[in-house]
Amino acid sequence: MVIPFEFATAARILFGCGKLRTLPDLCATFGSSLLLVTGKNKERHQETITALKTNGYAVSHFVVEREPTVELVLNGARVAGETKVHLVVALGGGSVIDAGKAIAALATNNFDFYRHAELVGKGEPLKTAPLPLIAIPTTAGTGAEVTRNAVIGVPDQRLKVSLRSPLMLPRIALIDPELTFSLPPEITASTGMDALTQLIEPFVSERANPVTDALCRNGIQKAAAALPRACCEEDRGAREEMSLASLFGGMALANAGLGAVHGFAAPIGGMYPGMAHGTICAALLPAVMEINIRELQRQQRSDLLERFAEVTQLLTSMKEKSPEAGVAWLRNLTKCLKIPTLKALGVREQDFETICSRAMQASSMKANPVRLGPEQLKEILERAY
Repeated sequence: MVIPFEFATAARILFGCGKLRTLPDLCATFGSSLLLVTGKNKERHQETITALKTNGYAVSHFVVEREPTVELVLNGARVAGETKVHLVVALGGGSVIDAGKAIAALATNNFDFYRHAELVGKGEPLKTAPLPLIAIPTTAGTGAEVTRNAVIGVPDQRLKVSLRSPLMLPRIALIDPELTFSLPPEITASTGMDALTQLIEPFVSERANPVTDALCRNGIQKAAAALPRACCEEDRGAREEMSLASLFGGMALANAGLGAVHGFAAPIGGMYPGMAHGTICAALLPAVMEINIRELQRQQRSDLLERFAEVTQLLTSMKEKSPEAGVAWLRNLTKCLKIPTLKALGVREQDFETICSRAMQASSMKANPVRLGPEQLKEILERAY
């Protein structure tokens, strides 16, 4: 019996090396004036800006220098409103794309962040469709180009929260692996581990469905084989594989949910601004898997334990079969990629209680394959420390 399910993603997906050069033609569908949202390295995108202007587009440029905050996305939305742009193009990493999604949504919804934000606001649905958004990732990790939410920092409350709506799915996701070729090993490792986490967590989620399963099975195999090569060698093929794995992870998480790794990552990221999201996920992933497996064994959940055993097979190219062997494989990978522990990242033990309390309220925790209480959550932090 096939369980009923729903699957939603970006309206159109383009993948391939050199696809960025098609951007001027793609923008024509939406209008002649656009807001280009990028990271702080303006020179990196000068060729794209020139191409857009040469093709007759009025381009306003908005820079995202760090992870987006409420103030930043409201400023961007006001720029979009004042310049009367027809669309938003977000060209950058996960922070840039999240900022672009929030800007596009708030520009058409009265710039009212707290009416629509989860946790700190009313969480009301968007009333008006956002400006059309073209999302173009420059890292292989977040999959934000095909998700329906934007993670935004609220510094005065030391929180990260989401704006979330099916209307926020990008109109076009353009994935050009060439944009990731120059990433340094540290960022490749951090974002790549985020991609791998976002393939494993939806696969073991109780909300998994046949489409997300297919994406995760293929993506886990690709990431497990390609990530070490992408970090340690000049291997363009591995970079292409990681871009595809990241895309699959974004599609999977948007439809099957995540789990305790991301349930922890949001509060830790909010409490320690500037800490790389992917590195937090990488530091937590082996410990979360270990505790999930143990609790499922206690509850004799053979169906979900079989999922973790399959994860091990996918990670190890069928060389290992036990769930515990997958945990060991991931621990070895984090060591090879020089992923720091939570302690080395600067997380303080005195904050564990607050982190656990906030993690239990996180939306990602709802899709974890087993319910975890405060004791199990604290144990995860201790093992990742």
